[in-house]
Amino acid sequence: MAQTSTTLISSKSHLTSITGTDISFTATSGIFTIKATSTTLTGSGKLAVGDLITVTGTTSNNSTFTVSTVVSTLEVTVSEVVTSENSDGSTSVTLDHVGFVSDKAKGDGYYSQPDGVHTVAYQVTASFNSNATIKMQGTLATTPTEDDWFDISGTTFTSDTSTVTSSANFTGNYVWVRSKTQLLTAGTVNSILLNS
Repeated sequence: MAQTSTTLISSKSHLTSITGTDISFTATSGIFTIKATSTTLTGSGKLAVGDLITVTGTTSNNSTFTVSTVVSTLEVTVSEVVTSENSDGSTSVTLDHVGFVSDKAKGDGYYSQPDGVHTVAYQVTASFNSNATIKMQGTLATTPTEDDWFDISGTTFTSDTSTVTSSANFTGNYVWVRSKTQLLTAGTVNSILLNS
């Protein structure tokens, strides 16, 4: 089978924090929701599917979450478990954008290919903060949940202002692969390209 090229990320930037006194959390029948009554959570320059957010200012939900669904401009669902918690109308809750995961892409294991060879190329802006990392993750699950993903050794890229492009080769019969950018406080990922 011929190699396939996939764009995992075409351009994605760090987003400003979202703060509101009307942000609440709901856990209902395995669906975990973060919502607000008037603070805009999604839309232009706001949260999207795959974004990683660190929540602070709550009693029970100070943690990092992955946005799994955009329900409306005032509501998202997340992959991780939240504890139901109502806003009190006076305590500020902050959602800090700290990174994102790409859509999943088919790995060699999806096609039952025996070689498992993949190549990834990362390109970021010079303003990409130096403590941020990009890495590849894989899964052997055909329908993965957030808990099924694991980091792939040898694929981590940590930028500095002089290194804005990097590539890595990795081998494995992963069914799906994706990229994960963490600790992002500034800058843009211009592209993440995958050959498998």
